[in-house]
This record gives sequence, C-alpha cells and structure tokens, in this order.
Amino acid sequence: MPFNSVLSWIIKKRIHQIELFIKYPADVQQEVFRNLIDTAKNSEFGKSYNFANISNYSEFKNNVPIQDYEDIKPYVTRLQHGEKNLLWPGEIKWFAKSSGTTNDKSKFIPVTREALENCHYKGGKDLIALYYHNNPKTKLYNGKTLVIGGSNRNNENNKDSYIGDLSAIIINNLPFWVEAKRVPEKSIALMEEWEEKIEKIIESTKNEDVTNIVGVPSWTLVILKKILADYQIDDINKIWPNLELFMHGGISFLPYEQQFKSIIKNSEMKYYQSYNASEGYFGVQDSNFSDDMLLMLDYGIFYEFIPLDTLGNESSTIISLSEVEADTIYSVVISTNAGLWRYKIGDTIKFTSLVPYRFKVTGRTKHFINAFGEELMIDNAENALQKASIATNAYVREYTAGPIYMAGSHVGRHEWLIEFENEPCDINLFMQTLDNTLKNINSDYEAKRTKNLALHAPLVRIMPKDSFYKWLKSKNKLGGQHKVPRLSNHREYINEILDFTFKTSNA
Repeated sequence: MPFNSVLSWIIKKRIHQIELFIKYPADVQQEVFRNLIDTAKNSEFGKSYNFANISNYSEFKNNVPIQDYEDIKPYVTRLQHGEKNLLWPGEIKWFAKSSGTTNDKSKFIPVTREALENCHYKGGKDLIALYYHNNPKTKLYNGKTLVIGGSNRNNENNKDSYIGDLSAIIINNLPFWVEAKRVPEKSIALMEEWEEKIEKIIESTKNEDVTNIVGVPSWTLVILKKILADYQIDDINKIWPNLELFMHGGISFLPYEQQFKSIIKNSEMKYYQSYNASEGYFGVQDSNFSDDMLLMLDYGIFYEFIPLDTLGNESSTIISLSEVEADTIYSVVISTNAGLWRYKIGDTIKFTSLVPYRFKVTGRTKHFINAFGEELMIDNAENALQKASIATNAYVREYTAGPIYMAGSHVGRHEWLIEFENEPCDINLFMQTLDNTLKNINSDYEAKRTKNLALHAPLVRIMPKDSFYKWLKSKNKLGGQHKVPRLSNHREYINEILDFTFKTSNA
C-alpha cells in the first residue's frame, strides 16, 4: 500500500478516536483512572495508599494526598539509584530534567516507557494528524522536520539510565520512520554547547527541504535570525521554500508571533501550539487559527483541578474534570502513567469551552504579580504587551516584570525590563497602552490603579540587545528548556538582571 494511503488511514482512525473522547470525556477519564490504579497497585506507592481497594474517584481523593516535587523527590532519588517498582511497575531509565525557571534547583521527572509511547509520542503524532486533517493538501512529509531539542547525559548513580531535557529523551528514542524524516543528525541535535549547536544546525540543514519546525519559540527565533544574518536574507523561505508549519510549545507564542511572521513571509504558513511538559503532554491545537487547545484525555493522564483562589486549601476544593467551569483559573493536578500521583505541575489554565474541553494556559502558580492585590497573570501580561507592540510598531524579544514596593519615596508600581527586537516608536505610548490594556482585561489591576491610590503607572526599562541571552549564558542556562521568568512577586530576578547588565556594560 502506498505511504500516503497508509498515512491517510492512520490519520482517519486517530481522528475518529479523538472524536470519541470528545463525545464521552467522563467515560474516557474513568477508564484512564481505573487503568492507572490497577497498573500501579503493587508498586510501593500503590501499596502505601491501598490502591488495590480503591474503587472510585472519591476514595482516591480521600486516600491519596496531593503531591509536589518535594513529596516525590525521595522516590526519584531511589529510582535514580536503580530501585524498581516504587511509583510505577518496573525500572525507570529516563529522568527529564525540568528547569522551567532560572533558579538553581532542578527537578528530575520520571519518564516511563508507557509515558514516552502513550503520552509524549502520542501527542506529537496527534498534532500531525490534526494538522493533516485540517490541511488535506499539505506536503509536510515530502520534506524534513527540524527539531530543536536539548541534551542528555548518563545518570552518574546508575549507568543504565539517563538524565536530560525531555526533548533529548524523545529524540534518543524516536522510531526509525520518524528519525528518517528528522534533521539535524542526532550527534548535533543532542549537543550540550548551545552556541556551537546553533552553528552546526544551520550548516547541516541549509540544503535540506525543511517543511516544518518543532521547538520553543524564543530559541527557534534565535536560530532563524542567525540564518537571516549569515545568508543576508530577509525571508526564511529563501532557504526553506516549502516551510509550512511551526509546532511550538513551552512558552507563550504571543510575544513572538509578529516576529515570526516578519521573517517567514509565506502567507500560508501555519502555527500550531501544544501544551507539553516534562510531566506529560496535555493539549493540542486542533484547528488552523485557534488560540486555545483541546485537552487530550486518553494519554494515560487523569486530571484534577484546584481553583486558583483556593490554593492553600487544596484538599477541600480540588475537583475532577466534570466539575470545572469555563473562564475560571485552575491549578492543574495530574496522575499519570509516569508514576506521578495527584501531582501539582505548577501551571494554571482556564477553560474556554466545556464541550469539548478546550483551554488556554494562563501562567504558573508561582509566576504572577500580586503585591498590591492586582492578581496579574502571564496571559494578561502577554495580551497587553501585544497590544502595546502593535500600537507602537514594536517587537518584544524578552521581558520580565515585578513589583516596586511602597517604601520611603517609592510608590507602588510594576517594573518591566523589556528587550526589544524593534523598539517602540513612542515609549510613552507603549507604556500607556500596556497600562490601559491591563486595566481593560483585569478588573483587580484596574481597581488598584484607580487614581493611583495603590498602584502607579508601570515603569518600562528598555534593556540593551542580548541582555537576557547574556544573563542566561552567565548562569549556564542556554537552550530550549531554559526560560526567562516572566512575572515574579518579588524583585530577585529584576535586581539580578539589572546588576548583571550594569556590570557587563561597564566592564
């Protein structure tokens, strides 16, 4: 049977399965729940919490405590030393190093064979299936996929296991039929030294027919702009004329969207987002131009949710998927086929639709500004930055924001450190638009800004080019898994970045 016919059959079959879980979400989640409990009942964790006698969600909720990384860390340490059957049956050989912020602590998330194949790989395949379903004339598989990933290393405590970025774990275990369509070669894709990796990626792919790219927006943009500079061109399609799709995740695409469109001039170019993390693959964009994602219910993940305004009282307010409401911000809790049980991943989402369950990522439970009761979340910030950028013909490259506390002569306000690709034509208009947009979309912010009683207008500092890149490099944090913290309820990052930039500019 011809390849395209096989591909078409596979896609139709999977689209039908997706339609079924959209139609019967409660049944699918119940089946996932039952499979997880039954599979792990003889693990050490399962025995500790009597999984063998748990028959429904209510018993699970009452018997098993909500976990964070500190709770599972002792298990992870033992797993890294080669112990088996702790959180999940059998041995776990892969640990995804998670460094979602720039702090010095790293999390090592277990990745089981089941999670790799039935969650992470399944999510990637579904993204492609949905894209093909929505774009039947695509020629995606006539060319190659540029995958911009991280690196991994042997676990020093157990030479038979590995530690690294999730993307590196995925690349290291890809089936041959995917590997044949991926560039660059594995030895380049898994390089640790980021700046050298960029050079090698560009050199090795310049003559390839790249039709699609997978990566984090910020680091992908670094590579694409380096290509433009190296070859003195203004359009990526001059290198890759058949490029038609960028599949992105990890951080919001909103601050980068206009920059991508300015350097990829193909009017038919598509941008598909996914919600994937070290802990699991959770959501996929399922139409060409939507700004929300479909919650994927059959990846071996059982979902629970905590209303954000009740954090600290989780045990009495946590709910299942069937109980969520639209436009309420929730902290996400998962139980998975990687042996994570009632685990708080630290992300917040809100549902845009309940039939089917579609959502947007709104931020992190620890990444917000609420120094004055304004409850500013990342989705607020990025919508406001986009409006301000459009109003002033600006492109934001990187940013971070935090509070200036009321003290002495200081008034309470937000300080924004912004590195622009194109600076605003009018910085005062930029700040005014940023402020007014936040007032329009966040009633708490608007109330605190009224008559400058609790919160004065934001202060924007334009940072020198490459400030954030150099700061990340100084902390050995280059690469797709490392992100600039967007919002903080303290001044630690702002002060550190300002101090570093001042010292390096005066060195």
